[in-house]
Amino acid sequence: MTAAIDDIRASARLDWARAAASCPGLVLERASTDAGFRSYWRATGSGDASLIVMDSPPALEDVRPWLRMHDLLERGGVRVPRVLARDVERGFLLLEDLGVDTLLQAIDAGNADAHFEAAIDQLLRIQAIPAPDDLPRYDEALLARELRLFDEWFLGRHLGVELGCSDLEALDLGYRVLIDSALAQPRVLVHRDFMPRNLMPVTGGLAVLDFQDAVLGPVAYDPVSLFKDAFLSWPQARVDAWLAGYHARAVAAGVPVPAAPERFLRDAGLVGVQRHLKVLGIFARLHHRDGKPKYIADAPRFLAYLDQALPRHPELAALAGVLDRHVRPALAAAGNGRDAAP
Repeated sequence: MTAAIDDIRASARLDWARAAASCPGLVLERASTDAGFRSYWRATGSGDASLIVMDSPPALEDVRPWLRMHDLLERGGVRVPRVLARDVERGFLLLEDLGVDTLLQAIDAGNADAHFEAAIDQLLRIQAIPAPDDLPRYDEALLARELRLFDEWFLGRHLGVELGCSDLEALDLGYRVLIDSALAQPRVLVHRDFMPRNLMPVTGGLAVLDFQDAVLGPVAYDPVSLFKDAFLSWPQARVDAWLAGYHARAVAAGVPVPAAPERFLRDAGLVGVQRHLKVLGIFARLHHRDGKPKYIADAPRFLAYLDQALPRHPELAALAGVLDRHVRPALAAAGNGRDAAP
C-alpha cells in the first residue's frame, strides 16, 4: 500500500478500535505482523487489560477464512483468542490480548517436555474436529504445487540452479514418493503451521494462532510441524521420543493414526520431507517476491532437517542426490551452508 493509503487505513483502524472498545482515548501500537498481509496492533488505554486489533485489509487478505476456522476450533474446545468485536466487511477484529511472548520465546530444553504435552492437548482437539465438507483437501494438486515452490523459488530464483533432465527426473521420482505417502495417510483436520511460534502460553495451557489455512490432510503433518520447527531445532533423539509420545496419546484418543509406531514414524518422516522442501520454497518466495528477507536466514535449518530425514528413507536416494549435487554446493558458495541443528 502507498503511504497515503496506509494513513487512511491507520485512521480507519484507530477509529474502529475506539468505537469497538468504547474507549475514545484508546491508542494503538504495532504488536506484530505475519507472513501474509495481516497486521496486529496492541490497544491500550481501555482499562486494566490491553486488547489486540487484527487488521486484515479486504483487498489483500480476506478475514473470513480466519474467522470461520476460529469459530470451528472454538466450538471444538480448542483454545483460540477470543473475538470481542468483528467488522468483516472492513477487515477489523478486536481480540483478547494473550501476551507478548509466543511459545517460541518461552520454550527451552528444560521445559520442552511439559510445553509439548500442552501442545499435543490442543492438537488432539483439532484432530478430533470433523472437517467441513467444503474444507480444502491436501490433495495431489496441492501437495505437488507446494513441492514445486522448492523448484521455482529456492532452486531457481534463490540459488540460481538450472537442473538438467536427469535431475528433473530425480526430483519427480522423489516427489512421487512423498505425494503417494501423504495421500495414503489417514486424514484429519490439519492446521498446516502448528509450531511454537503459533502457540501462546496462557493460563491452563496453550492457545492456538494462525489457523486460517487449515485443510483436510495427513495425520502426521502437524506433529512434524511441531517438533521440526521453522525457527527452533531439537536433537533427533528428542524429536523421535516426542513423536512416539504423540502417537501413543493419539491412539488412546481415537485419532486415526496407524496402530504400528514404526509405520507412523515413517509417515511422519516422509511428510516432513515434503514440508521441509515446501518451506524452503516459501521462505525464498517471501524474500524475493515479497521483500521479507528474514525468513531465508533459516534455510540451513531445513537442509539440516533433510540431512536427518533422507538417510532414513532409501526410496528418496534420487532426491538426496539432487541436494548433494546442487543445493549444498550453492549454499556453501553463498556462505549459507552452516548446519543449524544442534
